[in-house]
Amino acid sequence: MPSPSRRPLTPEDVDRISAIADPVIRNLRITQAYHDLSAATAARLGAVATWCTYATWASKQAGRTIRKEDLRRAIEAERQSAPATADALREVAAGAARLGARLSRDALLGAVWAAIGPAAALDRASAAVARGNLRVFEEIGREFARFDVECGTSAAFDADTLARFVERLRPGEPPDGQRYLRQAFARYYRARFETDPVTRAQLVLLANLEIGFHEQTRLQPQIAAALDAGVVDPRDVRERVLRALFPHATWIVRLRLRIARLIRRSTHLDVAIDALVAEEGRLVRRILTRHLMSIDLGTVHLRLGEDLGVEFPRSLREIVVPDLRDLLGRIDPTRDSLRDSGVVDWADLGDRVHFIADMFRCFQEATFLLDPPFSPAQVERLDAGERPDDPL
Repeated sequence: MPSPSRRPLTPEDVDRISAIADPVIRNLRITQAYHDLSAATAARLGAVATWCTYATWASKQAGRTIRKEDLRRAIEAERQSAPATADALREVAAGAARLGARLSRDALLGAVWAAIGPAAALDRASAAVARGNLRVFEEIGREFARFDVECGTSAAFDADTLARFVERLRPGEPPDGQRYLRQAFARYYRARFETDPVTRAQLVLLANLEIGFHEQTRLQPQIAAALDAGVVDPRDVRERVLRALFPHATWIVRLRLRIARLIRRSTHLDVAIDALVAEEGRLVRRILTRHLMSIDLGTVHLRLGEDLGVEFPRSLREIVVPDLRDLLGRIDPTRDSLRDSGVVDWADLGDRVHFIADMFRCFQEATFLLDPPFSPAQVERLDAGERPDDPL
């Protein structure tokens, strides 16, 4: 459980964290901030997981992508073991040899791979995830901080206090409208004063899902960009490959290739480079998909492509809140079952939200999710504006 001595976050705190330029430090601070916001909400609602609780662990997972942890090694290992990539590289080598490339086979293959630049794809994926991490925090994280400041001290349900909070949220549908946030914070507020434990639990789940749906709709461009980071235009790669293959005779090769293109005839090397670039894009997407489609919820590791193997808590088995039943009917094709909860395509919004709905429902009462994401020593370094020691 969190330390009770930490000062509650304010909207100004969220603004300061959002303004941090270093994406790695910013992500770590965002992760800790979500934990602090989760603790503040749990102090009002009891030891249950709210949206900020899940956001803590999702942000920590995003940090691994932002820092590109293990991704380079994974891509290199896959390149060396994937037959399709090896075949594509060999075709490039054969095409280069026909045009007089003088490099040894190993040097040639290494030069081609360096020219294609999978590291640049990881940089693009890292940047896309960092943008998404910031975009959600500076909107939803800030509203949680404002909610705690403006509504957290209510001793009894106060409709006027709630109305003043909600009126600053935009009406309309996501990604630009904030209708789901307006509804969700009203559910959290009502849940604080609800005496029936089942209704209270289901109001919290409904709020979590409404914020989750808003969040995932807002994140759609960044998720798609992260998964498509390996997609490049082969024309942008050809010149780099040619310079790598023919460092001392590039103009001759260019002339031969230009003549072939003028007569609209693709050379063997052109075709081979295009095929290799396409294969590299598929390889990077496989690695990123595998990386993005897993999450550690505290001590539990989930593979998002697999059906959840746990059960709904008793308070959430039979849905009695009509609005929750309606929302689940729209976003969960197997509403009261975990069948087909695994994600097929993480870039598909509906597929993603289906899994999230079941995950939120299964783990809402898992109190281990309220554990801190970092050690006290790491938090101390973060509070000082420094990067903590690994492992993060």
